[in-house]
Amino acid sequence: MRQMEEELQEQQEDTQKGRFLTFPLGNESYGIEIQYVTEIIGIQPITEVPELPEYIRGIINLRGKIIPVMDARIRFKKPYLEYNDRTCVIVIDVKEVAIGLIVDSVSEVLSIAEENIVPTPSIQQIKNKYIKGIGKVGNEVKLLLDCEKILNDQELDEISNIE
Repeated sequence: MRQMEEELQEQQEDTQKGRFLTFPLGNESYGIEIQYVTEIIGIQPITEVPELPEYIRGIINLRGKIIPVMDARIRFKKPYLEYNDRTCVIVIDVKEVAIGLIVDSVSEVLSIAEENIVPTPSIQQIKNKYIKGIGKVGNEVKLLLDCEKILNDQELDEISNIE
């Protein structure tokens, strides 16, 4: 029975491999591996929590579960944009911690073949720690986020203690 469950889990992961939820932030287009995405919801009332980093906007109550929310614009050092009816929260699961990413809107789920994903260019002095790679889709590029590095271990500890 256990082996069957593991095989089903592997099959599910295989169908999600190479699939990315894409969203715009300013002029750039980003992608998150679909395996990290739990759900997408509209913007919710956010309760501010003192002494958290500026990009952690606070917490939301999602069906009884307290989830910290991070403004992706602020995290990526982009100008703050007033939330509107297109603003979404992408709930992701990173190292068993649920986090909401506030984004301008969501675009679509794309399949990007591994051969169309290239590493980020290594420009001296610039470490782009949140970007895992660059996906080529037609004439466009998608900056593919590394969900494991959006928050470092210390930040994950801080926000997992909010709950």
